[in-house]
Amino acid sequence: MSVSPPILHGGRLDLARAHFPQAPEPWIDLSTGVSPYPYPFPPLAPEVFTRLPDVAALAELERIAAVAYRAGPNAQVVAGAGTQAFIQSLPRLQCLPRSRVAVLGLTYEEHAAAWRATGAEVARVETLEEIAAAEVGVIVNPNNPDGRLEPAARLAETAQAMAAKGGLLIVDEAFADFLPAEASLASCAGEGGLVLLRSFGKAYGLPGVRLGFALCGAQIAERLRATLGPWSVSGPALAIGAAALADAPWLAARGVALAQDAARLDGLLAAAGFEIIGRASLFRLVRHAAADRWFAHLARSGILTRRFGERPDRLRFGLPAAPAAWERLERALESGRNGL
Repeated sequence: MSVSPPILHGGRLDLARAHFPQAPEPWIDLSTGVSPYPYPFPPLAPEVFTRLPDVAALAELERIAAVAYRAGPNAQVVAGAGTQAFIQSLPRLQCLPRSRVAVLGLTYEEHAAAWRATGAEVARVETLEEIAAAEVGVIVNPNNPDGRLEPAARLAETAQAMAAKGGLLIVDEAFADFLPAEASLASCAGEGGLVLLRSFGKAYGLPGVRLGFALCGAQIAERLRATLGPWSVSGPALAIGAAALADAPWLAARGVALAQDAARLDGLLAAAGFEIIGRASLFRLVRHAAADRWFAHLARSGILTRRFGERPDRLRFGLPAAPAAWERLERALESGRNGL
């Protein structure tokens, strides 16, 4: 049996350093779509490192997450080591259909790869009607990399239609934290035919914590917990996640700051000649005929962006983290505009 090559993601500074060894340090990583504002978690008690993760702490984290995400009254919240853990686990649950899977648009590639690995027939589709016609539908909302946002009401109708025939809709809301609450399907979680995924690391600027959540009905929650096994979330992740998710004022303030940063980035990109064709709170997708040359120019300046093999005229920019990073980006964009 052949093994598919690994999917290349953002954040590979090791590869960037190998290909551009003369680039200045430290690198500025704009390739991942992670908030530049990490949550300032307090010092952790030694016990979170020296003891096995506590069952009661896991239950408390899941309760706090249910409140933070405004989960529906029938929803079960399951914590795991990032949404990737659920993307890998869901296709392997025996209680789910698996023969025909539809994934909406060009999106996060791990979804399709995980279903294909189980032998499912996976198709990329362009409409919600095509999603509803499949046994399993997958939608990233807002979409990565273009920020496309499907209305929550239409997604709820799609989930209901799929549930009526025994199907399942998986909605990945990894980039939804800074949207209005009504843009999320969290209030519908727990109803039949729907699994909702939420990411912790992106909004809270802590992807290395490896924490994410599935909001779903009781049957799928039970199977997910059994598949993930005991101690699926580390002790430090339990402590950090509980503190951050309970701190709603911090998240709201970061949302305001991110909107200001995104507007600043828009101005820089437009001045450099990029066409902004997609946007979400944590990234911008741009088009340029010389995108490959821009990628290399920025990399030589120690700035890593996200490029796409299937769309060579596109780049994705995250948000810089500090004044010095903004200044380097401005200089690199100005020199590229004058020299490319």
